[in-house]
Amino acid sequence: MEADIREVFSSIQGEGPYVGYKQLFVRFCGCNLKCRYCDTDFNTAHAAKYSVKGLQKLVEMNQDCHSISLTGGEPLLNNEFLKEFLPECKLPVYLETNGTLYRELSEIIDYVTYVAADIKLPSCTGLRPLWDLHDKFFKIASQKELFAKMVFNDKITDDEIKKACELCKKYDIELILQPEMIKDKPSVISEFMEQVLNKALNYHNKVRLLPQVHKFLDVQ
Repeated sequence: MEADIREVFSSIQGEGPYVGYKQLFVRFCGCNLKCRYCDTDFNTAHAAKYSVKGLQKLVEMNQDCHSISLTGGEPLLNNEFLKEFLPECKLPVYLETNGTLYRELSEIIDYVTYVAADIKLPSCTGLRPLWDLHDKFFKIASQKELFAKMVFNDKITDDEIKKACELCKKYDIELILQPEMIKDKPSVISEFMEQVLNKALNYHNKVRLLPQVHKFLDVQ
């Protein structure tokens, strides 16, 4: 069993409540969505083939990491590989996902410790609304330690804020507001970020504003 993996590297987690922790990142190729703001190269043309045993050896060499971050792209597109790899993984599993592939999640959720799931806003992604898929995904993911990340820009609507907060409140999870970045700078001014945070806090009390810290620190 092999998977197309763009890169494997150790670095700090730059997003969400585990920011600053050292992780082993495994960036899978391919995604079922195409967000307008995506800045990640997960093209299979730039990938390498990794076997389950080969990846397991890299995990064994990085036991000083807090966890292994499965990211992408969308790692859940590689479910057959994950079903073979995860039961023998020697690090806690931190799944970074777009929060839509709930059927695939149900097949590997027993082997996951943390789920970092996106809420995709139409105003920012250019995609159709995905609220129903996120709801189904969160229902399964909430069996484990789950939080939501929501990238936003100056096009965010009050209705999107309300729906996102209500969804997170339903599952009693934290919502991380993440301003869209242009290179290493937020795309919105600090006053606007604060306005979005305050609006969100009207609907849910577990909301934090956190930019992509690794871009400020200039680390991978």
